[in-house]
Formats: sequence, C-alpha cells, structure tokens
Amino acid sequence: MIGIVDYRAGNLTSVARALESLHEPCIITSDCKLLDDASHIIFPGVGAAGTAMVNLRESGLDVHLRKWVQGGKPVLGICLGTQVIFDRSEEDDTPCLGIIPGEVKRFPADLREGEQRLKIPHMGWNRVAFRKGHPVFSDIPEDAEFYFVHAYYPAPADESSVAGWTDYGIRFCAAFARGNLVAVQFHPEKSGRPGLAILANFCRWGGKYAQ
Repeated sequence: MIGIVDYRAGNLTSVARALESLHEPCIITSDCKLLDDASHIIFPGVGAAGTAMVNLRESGLDVHLRKWVQGGKPVLGICLGTQVIFDRSEEDDTPCLGIIPGEVKRFPADLREGEQRLKIPHMGWNRVAFRKGHPVFSDIPEDAEFYFVHAYYPAPADESSVAGWTDYGIRFCAAFARGNLVAVQFHPEKSGRPGLAILANFCRWGGKYAQ
C-alpha cells in the first residue's frame, strides 16, 4: 500500500488517480499509524511553505516524515513536498524539515533566456537531465518533458545528490536522491507517460541506492 501524506496542501487526488491507473493500491491520509503501515510514502503538495510547515507541525507529521526517511522507508517528495524537506525556504523565510541540508530559493525577478524575459512562476513543460543509474529514473526517454508549476526551486548543499537538472533561465535542481529518499520539483502525476513511469518505478523500488 502506498501512503499519500495529507497535510492540507492539495494535489492529493491527482496523485491517487495516477497510482490507480497503475493499479497501485494507495491511501490518502493524515493518520500517522496508517502511514507507518504503508510500504512507500508519497509526500506531494502545492501552496506556500509557511502554511505547509504549520500544518505539518500541528499534525505531528513533521516528526513522522523524519522518522520514515531515517528508518529506510521509500519516500517520494513532489513539488512543495520536495521543497520543505530542506533546511529553509526563502518563501516566508520559513524553517523547514531539515531532512536534507540546503535551502529553497526564489527565481530571480529578472529571469531571462537570451533577450526573452521569462515568466515567474515557471509554469509548463521542460526537459530534465537525469543522472544515470537511479532506479526511480531509469528508462526515461532523454527527450521526455515534465510539467512544472513553481516560483521557488531547491538548492541542495551537496550537489552530488542532485539526480536531475532543468534549465529555465538558470540551471536548477529538478530531482534529488539520497538513500531511500527521492524528490522532484515537477509533477510526475501530471506529466503523462514519463511521469507515470517514474511513479511506477518508485512503487517497485525497495528504497536502496548506492551513490
């Protein structure tokens, strides 16, 4: 059973529908005991970092997320769920979960590609240059594109754990992997076949990865 963490941050039913299309049983819940019993954890989310952290602390899910990662359970962060695993977000100057060293930064106001000024939030389809070898990102076509909606991006302190880069005016971390934790800034559940392939790989993954 795949546990989808409900911390009132939205975007949960689209993840559940994607898993159902893969015939993967799942449950959306804030019940820590039910999530303890899940084989895998998906931690999605959209919205603001400050509100997300208030909800996580009030529910006690912040403690459990750290425990699941430390205990070796496979965990997948998506979008806001990826951002709040780091130490701090520039959004609302928010202290986050501190599971991974690093911070979350806002795109520069004058973001450009050549002479063209780019819109913020970054919204639309972009390629991700995945690092070879990780089971969750295996067999993804190099020309595959993924759907992004975000004004902030993760900046890990240790770039050796970056599993995928995307260019949008600047190069930023679009996927992260360390041990039993993987996290993506894009939305695999909204990214067609390549996104479903990543979700399917995650559901089959045992949580081990030697960098």
